[in-house]
Amino acid sequence: MMFEHADENPILHLDDDQSWKLIEGTKHGRLVVIVGGEPDIFPVNYAVSDRKLYLRTAPGNKLAELTINSKVLFETDGILSDEAWSVVMRGTARVLDQSADIAAAEALGLKPWVPTLKDFYVEIEPTSVSGRHFKFGEHPEREI
Repeated sequence: MMFEHADENPILHLDDDQSWKLIEGTKHGRLVVIVGGEPDIFPVNYAVSDRKLYLRTAPGNKLAELTINSKVLFETDGILSDEAWSVVMRGTARVLDQSADIAAAEALGLKPWVPTLKDFYVEIEPTSVSGRHFKFGEHPEREI
């Protein structure tokens, strides 16, 4: 089991350090952007440095939408045979445009999943992180 649950509670609310441990150990998630009140969600792979998230993208909806509204939501999760977890990060995205920032992002070794040109690096600075860990088990019976 990744985390100890107090009082056999099947749900554990993770602290920041526990949440970041999971974020740093995973390389895929979903990025949510909202433009004109309409949410859009994109699967992404990412890298982490100094508790900031970095991703690569190409021109298209994702890049346009996070440029219009820099407030984003990011979610990553994992499911094993007897446990699961989910971490949600709220933050502010910015397209890197300074050569030093781009060089630092390139040094993270982030490669696109598919063989397409993804020339833009995006940094997400978190404003909040929350996570939960779930211990699987049988559905409890109601007491009558």
